[in-house]
Amino acid sequence: MASDHRLGALKAFDDTKAGVKGLVDAGVTAVPAIFHHAPESLDDAPHHHGHQFAIPVVDLAGLATPFGRASAVGAVKAAAETVGFFQAVNHGVPEAALSAMLAALRGFNEETADAKAPYHTRDDSRRVRYHSNFDLYQSPAANWRDTLYMEMAPEPPAPEEIPPACRATALEFAGLVQGLGSTLLGLLPEALGLRQGHLEEHTQCLEGPSLACHYYPACPEPHLTLGTTKHSDPGFLTVLLQDAVGGLQVLVEDDKQQPAWADVSAVAGALVVNVGDYLQLMSNDRFKSVEHRVVAKSAGPRVSVACFFGAEGSTRVLAPIVADGGNARYRNTTVDEMARHYRAKGLDGVSSLQHVRI
Repeated sequence: MASDHRLGALKAFDDTKAGVKGLVDAGVTAVPAIFHHAPESLDDAPHHHGHQFAIPVVDLAGLATPFGRASAVGAVKAAAETVGFFQAVNHGVPEAALSAMLAALRGFNEETADAKAPYHTRDDSRRVRYHSNFDLYQSPAANWRDTLYMEMAPEPPAPEEIPPACRATALEFAGLVQGLGSTLLGLLPEALGLRQGHLEEHTQCLEGPSLACHYYPACPEPHLTLGTTKHSDPGFLTVLLQDAVGGLQVLVEDDKQQPAWADVSAVAGALVVNVGDYLQLMSNDRFKSVEHRVVAKSAGPRVSVACFFGAEGSTRVLAPIVADGGNARYRNTTVDEMARHYRAKGLDGVSSLQHVRI
């Protein structure tokens, strides 16, 4: 598609303010060309074969005892240094709150286009934004998903800014996840041999999670597009709530040490946790901010809520912690520089860390 034609098609789609859900409601049976991904980006690595790959599970139930805490620190360390992902269980967020958040998000997305339109914007100064693809006009191809984005830092939005379907539920869920984030961001410095409060004191990474609430409608031609392009996450840490539809994949090494896509299956009651780019930078590559994606599926809708810690711009300095005798692998930067770079480039399949790697 020629660039001028593509721009016109993108604008026409965006102007509907109805997102991908609007296309599905209109009865599309073919994926529009703006969503077509290049074959090489769809098939850039095989699906993981051999024994069933399982994302590590970390049990947070025993943190009150020295033995339980040491065990959790060890498990988090092992996961962060290898696959960069783990499933957290006994995390303290009630299952009822998880179910309510997914139901509220589903309810908002399934309202009429007219009901959702007042929240539709690409104005980053708005604390609550609904749109399809934050990088719609930058990315090589659009992703098959719509997003309701809520910035909870430094203070939550006023209740009236949040869609009624999500209002009470989102604020409660964000508060609960912030508690879990505090726990995890206490364990991670210990896994690096640092004091428990190191990250909070030096980075203000707990100023409330930003919620990216994704809705992936069933896709008529899932082999042509993606739900989310391959990427690693900005921020220090991401906590993800996902339903049981599936589609999330993480890039791991297979039995022959070649990159392969592995499914991150839903575990009842669990929250998926992954290391973000800022933690990989600060750990000087000891922790891995691993690339992941969401494949489009003929089943659906898939609903998920990604809670990003420390993804918002600030002047806080990010500097690698270098072990004795080692060399820094990144130059010093700021959260603001990294966040601006991420937004400007969009989900192009290239890690933001390349921008600051020495």
